[in-house]
Amino acid sequence: MFRRLLALGAVPLLPILAPLPAGAQVPVSHCIAIAQSTPGAAFVQLASFRDPVPEYTVRISYLTHSAFLIQSPGGVGAVTDFPGYIGTADYLPDVVTMNHAHSSHFTAFPDPAIPHVLPGWSEDFGQPVNHMVEVGDMLIRNVSTDIRSRMGGVEENGNSIFIFEVGGLCIGHLGHLHHEPNDQQYAAIGRLDVVMVPVDGGLTLDTPAMARVVERLKASIVLPMHWFSGASLGYFLDRLSGAFAIELREENTLEVSLRDLPDRPTIMVLRPEALRDPD
Repeated sequence: MFRRLLALGAVPLLPILAPLPAGAQVPVSHCIAIAQSTPGAAFVQLASFRDPVPEYTVRISYLTHSAFLIQSPGGVGAVTDFPGYIGTADYLPDVVTMNHAHSSHFTAFPDPAIPHVLPGWSEDFGQPVNHMVEVGDMLIRNVSTDIRSRMGGVEENGNSIFIFEVGGLCIGHLGHLHHEPNDQQYAAIGRLDVVMVPVDGGLTLDTPAMARVVERLKASIVLPMHWFSGASLGYFLDRLSGAFAIELREENTLEVSLRDLPDRPTIMVLRPEALRDPD
């Protein structure tokens, strides 16, 4: 059904932390391995990423490919899978995360003025990188996963799933996921209220495998990303339409707060749009 709609143009390992200085306080994750359900999320659209984010609310804007801007009530902005260019607006995020499976998921030359640049891979090839960074009212951490190497093998710990804990919400970005997480990795991810999922159907995981990941994560809101055509997105939606409500939106922005989660988990298809200031 959704393949037909899209074709018609209806929708154009538990982390090991590096030692901290003596007396430093270790940030605490409230999302790791929480099994209980949480009261949910009310969501509306806002006119501009420049607007203040209301209290107890998170704004998520789909920019391009697998890049999202996540904004907190305290004014913190984080961009996922930062490719370097995110639009014409004069905007500098506080945090960027990156993965290096493909060049569209990172930049080798991030603006040195960005305070926190978090690569999803380690400088020590094959070793996990470990991030647990608190920036204002946002905590950013990661769970390492493997990727396929260009020589047909496996690059261990070459990808990171990043989790953003903000406004009481647990927001996950799967990055360029090439394999289904194991039990230890699922435990390290913990509860997710919102998850950004690559749905290309092959460059990352195939559609049945990605559907299994989404079903196990049990997030209330699923945001598809990394889709190159309506076909791959349509296959993903068709595969999960029995268990998830589907919303096809014209906007690229969503506001989420920890209130009144829908009884049925929902896949929300946002329209990607780079950052620009109003004319």
